[in-house]
Amino acid sequence: MTTSDVIHEAAARLRDAGIETPEHDAKLLLAEAAGVELRDIDKSLLMGEPVDFDDARFQAMIERRAKREPLQYIVGHAPFRYLDLEVGPGVFIPRPETETVVQAGLDWMTQHGLMHPRVVDLCAGSGAIGLAVVTEVPGSQVWAVELSPRTAEWTQKNLVRTAKLCPSIASNYQLEIGDATSLTTLAQLDGTVDMVITNPPYIPETDIPEQPEVRDWDPELALYGGSADGTLIPERIIERAFRLLKPGGALVMEHDISQGDRLVAYARATGFVNASTGKDWTGRDRYLFAQR
Repeated sequence: MTTSDVIHEAAARLRDAGIETPEHDAKLLLAEAAGVELRDIDKSLLMGEPVDFDDARFQAMIERRAKREPLQYIVGHAPFRYLDLEVGPGVFIPRPETETVVQAGLDWMTQHGLMHPRVVDLCAGSGAIGLAVVTEVPGSQVWAVELSPRTAEWTQKNLVRTAKLCPSIASNYQLEIGDATSLTTLAQLDGTVDMVITNPPYIPETDIPEQPEVRDWDPELALYGGSADGTLIPERIIERAFRLLKPGGALVMEHDISQGDRLVAYARATGFVNASTGKDWTGRDRYLFAQR
């Protein structure tokens, strides 16, 4: 079979299973089974050349994807900004919209000329936010908090993985297993932090995701915001961030597209100033920006 035939057959199986991007997923899984990059598969298709790959592994991966297991879990990693992070069952898969949240935080730090910022990543998950900051902002110091010990294993894996590429970050990134909303968590940092960047659980409990990849695979602890409208945990994060930040420090917090006005009002009621809603790359309300 040609590469085109292999992809066509696999994509047909995925399409029948309801996968929205069957050709892309088939090509990516074929690249994984062949130990090459996606661009090599595209080149093979263009040139009409065959690809040497592990067929048994490829078929097993297609079967898993047809059962709606997330693509990232199957290949074992996910891109986030300049990082490639390990992911699997028990950890929330980093999303492109969170890259927008990180960029807003980095832009603010650059505008204020912070050379050695102290940054806290609450609800760390895979470590995406904190590791992006510590690798992209030389001299930054990051503290990350994760509630789930199982998820924290993934955070630690990604710290080790990233530190192999950027050895200097090893001493500048610290992970703590604990409740990000608790006043005792990172209490030693209260009033000293330049920025809190966070992607807390925020999905309204009345809004169960339709996608099986999210509903059935992402850990519930990372999804739901603890109340019907999903704002209970985000509001507690706002309160915790207010105590952590020093005067002039800033909070950037991802949220649901329905929560912007409420969380801006809550931040102002907590004592923040200049609270506003930022948009993601699709133009949707995506994060709270607030300055202490």
